[in-house]
Amino acid sequence: MEQREARKTDGGGGLDETDLHILRLLQGNSRLQWKEIGREVHLTGQAVGGRIRRMEDLGVIRGYTVRTDPDRTGRAVTALVTVFLKSASHHGRFREFVTSEEQITEAHRISGEGCYQFKAQTATQEELNDLLDRLLEYGNYRVQLSLGAIK
Repeated sequence: MEQREARKTDGGGGLDETDLHILRLLQGNSRLQWKEIGREVHLTGQAVGGRIRRMEDLGVIRGYTVRTDPDRTGRAVTALVTVFLKSASHHGRFREFVTSEEQITEAHRISGEGCYQFKAQTATQEELNDLLDRLLEYGNYRVQLSLGAIK
């Protein structure tokens, strides 16, 4: 049984302040043990596990991931690429391209200037150039190179 009742938030989805605290802890380190989280949020490990399973079932938690150091994994070049598609008919094929390219680590459909934006991590500038050459089939692009991540 939970050791305290938490206040519900206005964010919808049935999450309360304790759920949000658990999410912040997991985002910092998804390998934390339920018991460790429980000490932080004043619940038993079993109660934390129940909350985590509920958030997984609700789709709030969609998966767990590992953050890597690009320099140590051979992907030292990070580029943020804004894509301007040639025509509306290219959207489906472009999405297939994005999902098939290993160097594209994150992608978003955007509003404002451009159609899509993605983050690519490559070993070298030459590898980035090869990716950008393949991208030209779908449209034009604007590239910004990351000088370093701050968060």
